[in-house]
Amino acid sequence: MRLQSPSISELHAFAQAARLGSYTQAAESLQVTQGAISRAIARLEEHLGFAVFERQGKRNVLTTAGRQYLDAIAPAIFTIESTTQAMRRKREGRRVRLSMPPTLFSHWLIPRLPDFNARHPDTVLSFAPYRRDDPLTAPDIDAWIRIGSMPFPDTVEADYLIGRDLVPICLPQDALSICRPQDLLRRPLLAHTNYPDNWSRWFEKMGCDGPCPAPVADFEQVGMLVQAVIAGMGVAVVQRCLIEDDLLAGRIAIPIHRPFQLERGYFLCQPAGRPASHAMEDFRQWLLAQAATDNQRYAVEQ
Repeated sequence: MRLQSPSISELHAFAQAARLGSYTQAAESLQVTQGAISRAIARLEEHLGFAVFERQGKRNVLTTAGRQYLDAIAPAIFTIESTTQAMRRKREGRRVRLSMPPTLFSHWLIPRLPDFNARHPDTVLSFAPYRRDDPLTAPDIDAWIRIGSMPFPDTVEADYLIGRDLVPICLPQDALSICRPQDLLRRPLLAHTNYPDNWSRWFEKMGCDGPCPAPVADFEQVGMLVQAVIAGMGVAVVQRCLIEDDLLAGRIAIPIHRPFQLERGYFLCQPAGRPASHAMEDFRQWLLAQAATDNQRYAVEQ
């Protein structure tokens, strides 16, 4: 008897190409060739009797019928993927797979992981490559840590962790001569490439009048920004949670202790409606407790 429905591989190819807007990216995501994606979608269109994509410039855009079909089958694909992964995790034991920014991973999470391992020695943690544009839907990843601000889309369940506290940093020997926020206006300012307005927002919050001087240099990574301060290039404002080791080692200092919080921060994100494993829920509770302890400590420091 001939099946009256497309194959799972055809549906996966269609859904990924629709989500990413590219056969090439869909092929990379599913670890197949671009030709395999093209053939799968061609078989699907032959089966359906209508086109699901149309070409607009360099992108493959859903047709009206293609959008209607995707909306209808997406819940079923999600259920199949979630159930498959849940059964696989059950067979493999307690395993949690995460994706998160390397900066937070190296500067904040890694020093705390021995505590989690001691409390949950039977849980294996693994980490997926970080993608800034990740749609947070991959079935083989349990959770993502992303920088952002509320509200998140309805498709995402987000718990705030840490990262809203912004502090100025300088060399320890310079801290004694920086008594007021205005003193920093006379120092060379260093900035983060992605957040060039951090300094102006900080000065405004501190009540400093007048324009904020332009940074003398900017850096794409917080680690590079901190190293520039240590090298004596100037002063910077950074997220408090990312400088623990450098503060403890005496390589940098916080000259002005006044509260300033950003709207954005690091959030633990999970797909809404996807059941979390017991291991994932244990990790979530532990992570929230770690973040709460640090946030309380930062509040006392102000």
